[in-house]
Amino acid sequence: MSATRLPAALAPWAGALSALSPELALALGPLLRHLDQLVGTREPVTDGPGEPDGTGGIGRSGRPEQLLPAEWLLAEEHPDEFLRRFVDRELLYLAPEFRSTVVRGRTVVLVDAGPSQAGAGRLVQLAALLVLHRRAAARGSELLVGVLGDPPGRWLSGEPADLLPSWLAARRPAEPTAEHVREATADLDAADRVWLLTSPRLADELPGLSPGPAPDPGGPSGTPRVLATEVARWGPAGATHVTVRLDRTEAELPLPAADIAVRALRGAEFRRNGPALVPTPADAAGPPGRALPVFTTDAPFLLTRGRHGGILLATDVRQSEHKHAAVTRTKAHHLNGQVIAAGRTGRRLFALHLHRGRVLRYVSGRQVGGDAEFVVDPAFLGLDGTVAEVLASRPVLPLLRSGDDLLVPVAGRWRRIAPDGAVTDDGPVGHRAEGPHGFERYREPRLFERTPQPDALGARHLVHAGGTAAWSENGRTWTVWTRLGDERRLSFRENALVVGLVHDRREPVLITWSPDSRMVRAIRYDGTRTLSRFSGGTAPPAVHPTEPLIATERPPGRVVVGDATTGRIRYVIGSND
Repeated sequence: MSATRLPAALAPWAGALSALSPELALALGPLLRHLDQLVGTREPVTDGPGEPDGTGGIGRSGRPEQLLPAEWLLAEEHPDEFLRRFVDRELLYLAPEFRSTVVRGRTVVLVDAGPSQAGAGRLVQLAALLVLHRRAAARGSELLVGVLGDPPGRWLSGEPADLLPSWLAARRPAEPTAEHVREATADLDAADRVWLLTSPRLADELPGLSPGPAPDPGGPSGTPRVLATEVARWGPAGATHVTVRLDRTEAELPLPAADIAVRALRGAEFRRNGPALVPTPADAAGPPGRALPVFTTDAPFLLTRGRHGGILLATDVRQSEHKHAAVTRTKAHHLNGQVIAAGRTGRRLFALHLHRGRVLRYVSGRQVGGDAEFVVDPAFLGLDGTVAEVLASRPVLPLLRSGDDLLVPVAGRWRRIAPDGAVTDDGPVGHRAEGPHGFERYREPRLFERTPQPDALGARHLVHAGGTAAWSENGRTWTVWTRLGDERRLSFRENALVVGLVHDRREPVLITWSPDSRMVRAIRYDGTRTLSRFSGGTAPPAVHPTEPLIATERPPGRVVVGDATTGRIRYVIGSND
């Protein structure tokens, strides 16, 4: 089945909403967004800035004392130009870096499954669970759901696809009491953030929660923050709006239409498997003007798309390492057609592009295998119309050189292209070859320069970089075998993908990206660092396969490149091509 497109406004919830049918996901959208705004001020995605930790690269804003010395020299020698750059926000500042020391507790949600919450109240609980799950994932914490009236310590957890059916099945014939709330919160940790989803009746019975503002969630008393729901308006088919109260704030929110709401409350709109929900092209990677950065080979070159499908931009990421410039040298390659794959070997840049139903080769530099050009039928590469359309909305695929041949992974298979254009099948792509664009270079076992450990060869997940390999069965607990023969254990709790493996001196560091929160983190044995300057993109960041480099696009058309271990920005790449 093909993926279902979500509106741009629901893109942050694409991962969580995949646990629902597309119809319910769209119908729940207005309620979801309003609740997120209401909850957002009480449940921040990120904590305070933390303790100062030096500088973190170069930015376009800051205080006067953070200006680069070169800018003060400009002010002295060319004051008019200095003033112009100040007005146009072109001055360069040292960006401060902070290290967070906040202890991350769990997000605990207590739900009222009594008769008064049947119907409209349960729909609000459904949306609230999705909102809180996403925010817990963004903070790197775990979401636990407890049903009032159950024995203390009995929790529901996991991803929405597993959590929501269990929550929906938890229905109680009697209304919960304040004593049930006290029992459920008695053994919680002080760092836990506690929420209660219930009716105004129970909220009014809890001392200290109404009518005044609630204390901070997760305090020593374990007092939860209460989200109370009651029906506000009715229509011919049932409830149409609810009143939601949080602290002293009340809001009237819309409910999904009656037919889809009834199916949802019966569990007919939940699913465990099915096509993913993805953002619309206006929000996802791929529309004109998106750069889509990627490192396709070990070469220190970042490849990005231009504003038009036939423009490939190659940036030498070594150019600015010892300079204070905010941009680096970028060369534009104009190809006659849509760029499919590219890679750089030595001083040559190879690319494949699709033009008028044919695949052509492009070489910048001395030709390989003679000067004769080849023409390939797209069908020989496994490229049909659907695959070609998907590839156009993704970063360019890797194009590797093997002697005079070229290797490109398309539709889960390696394709070997001889200098005369002959195509042969060179075997399956390695780990996690999902769909026509499922190749991710660092996961391909054949590119590992050493013989992997036996456990790594059979693992479900594998990443490698510079002689170090890491593998995992569940995607969260990783065994790392370093290039020096040492073994490490790295793990994390949030719903995130490992998008790269780098080294901080001799220590391995996993780079993760969460589809729900779009947060990027560096996971190491002694802690986790959030790379906030590389977070927020609609697509995973690009991580170099051998160097501690990371690149992401935010906002569209502007790429930031920096250190994958510290999160400090080295330079910014922008282009008008």
